[in-house]
Amino acid sequence: MTGQAYVHPVLEIYARGLFPMARSARSRSVYLVDPESRGVLPLKGLQLPRRLQRTVRQDRFDIRINSAFESVLTACADPARPGGWINPPLRRMYQGLHAAGAAHSVEAWRDSRLVGGVFGVSLKGAFFGESMFSAETDASKVALAHLVARLILGGFHLLDAQFMTDHLSRLGAQEIPRSVYLDRLAAALEVEAVFGPPTVLSGAAALQVINQAS
Repeated sequence: MTGQAYVHPVLEIYARGLFPMARSARSRSVYLVDPESRGVLPLKGLQLPRRLQRTVRQDRFDIRINSAFESVLTACADPARPGGWINPPLRRMYQGLHAAGAAHSVEAWRDSRLVGGVFGVSLKGAFFGESMFSAETDASKVALAHLVARLILGGFHLLDAQFMTDHLSRLGAQEIPRSVYLDRLAAALEVEAVFGPPTVLSGAAALQVINQAS
């Protein structure tokens, strides 16, 4: 994908199949990661446990889009979080990507309080999930379900989870080799997907979108 002009220079890194990270939230340096295996969440075949489906359907949380990107980023970058890796340079990078319209948050609110969310970077038909946080049970999982529904409706082909976790594997995430990932990424970068407006589906509608895509 070299030679193509993107709205933010960092997007060229993502287009090459790499992503930036830091060793800890207190680190001052950033390095690029090119793992041999990559975790991806299927946009067709997402496996939501029945209990979580009930929670999504109940609309227990007020879901908002890009209304508090900075607050989601702050929560995800909290140095006190175990395994926290979003350091100041990365935080500035994500802020720049958001200002350029290439980074987005899906947020879970309750009683006007932000209680969970997920954020990531969009590029053509690929979405790169970066981090999520939860201050209430299932808040980030519900936000993730709404993110998946939005990506399906927007015509995205790839949801990159970067690294596999037990939580993601229970949702049907797959670990694929670098060569397969690069093929899927190349196909996604041929697609003009749209992240969409701030309008939010109900929980039942979001589940319908996910189930119909499966």
